[in-house]
Amino acid sequence: MATTHVHSANATVSNAPSHPGVLFVERLPGSFASRLVSLKPFKPGDVVARLEGLTVGPKAYSSVQCGTGDDEHVELNSDLLYMNHSCEPNVVVDVSSSDRHNWHVRAVKDVRVGDLLCFFYPSTEWDMEQPFDCTCGARTCLKTIKGARYLSREELGRRNFINAHIWKMVQERDNTGNNVPIKAKL
Repeated sequence: MATTHVHSANATVSNAPSHPGVLFVERLPGSFASRLVSLKPFKPGDVVARLEGLTVGPKAYSSVQCGTGDDEHVELNSDLLYMNHSCEPNVVVDVSSSDRHNWHVRAVKDVRVGDLLCFFYPSTEWDMEQPFDCTCGARTCLKTIKGARYLSREELGRRNFINAHIWKMVQERDNTGNNVPIKAKL
């Protein structure tokens, strides 16, 4: 499976691995080419990593949205920054709990040693700071990734997991009639 975009820019990431023996950053030349590789197998439901060392920051292409407010974004500050996007991900970033100590990355498919870790960016992002053309190659590839705001409730429902704050924003959008144009997907 090919991948495209990687979160990176405003975060503080050390050259020392943040999850030694579990995850490895494969640093490749070119913009957005580096990627996160699993060093361990995971089954669906397994927690791959806890989200620790987060810092609150402004909306940026390296941040993860964790609530409905414009200022509710965090930087991962770890190797997790290098998780790429896929329209058919093998992991989810779960920031649904009101207790930040419970935030984590969880497998939703079997992950083998050597697999790239990829999540569905609109599962956390309402309106992305930096949209991009997706080349994940998945059967259900959306082609352009702009955020959940631009996807129908049905399209989001076909994904493995969408965070609670995104569902809340979808509900508000759909109940107020503030829909953005949505291209139908067949």
